[in-house]
Amino acid sequence: MYHRMWLEEAQEIGKGPHGTRRIVPLKGGRVEGPKFKGEMLHFGADWVLIRPDGLIELDVRATIKTDDGELVYAHYKGLVDQSSGYFRTLPVFETGSEKYSWLSKFIYVGLGRIEDGKVIYEVHKIP
Repeated sequence: MYHRMWLEEAQEIGKGPHGTRRIVPLKGGRVEGPKFKGEMLHFGADWVLIRPDGLIELDVRATIKTDDGELVYAHYKGLVDQSSGYFRTLPVFETGSEKYSWLSKFIYVGLGRIEDGKVIYEVHKIP
């Protein structure tokens, strides 16, 4: 499954006791996989924490509207090391849709990258 997200300008909260906090609103995006396609709705955000060691902690919450009109909540935490290119997430999906209830029955790992101003994830189901 591939996630492509467009982001708004970051809101700089500033340096706090755990690092520098930044909130990055979600502008929209697209999710595509063999059994699941939809759009990332424009509400949601990434509550980023830039740690004193330079690593970035992600805390993303978003809503996906499938192409057939169902809603899926996506939440994931992750870790980014810009110096090495390491960009991993652990997505969790929830939905009341019977058709997509299978999404909440697996563990996933996301491999991320930033490309042309978009965040792109390849999300893999762990067997």
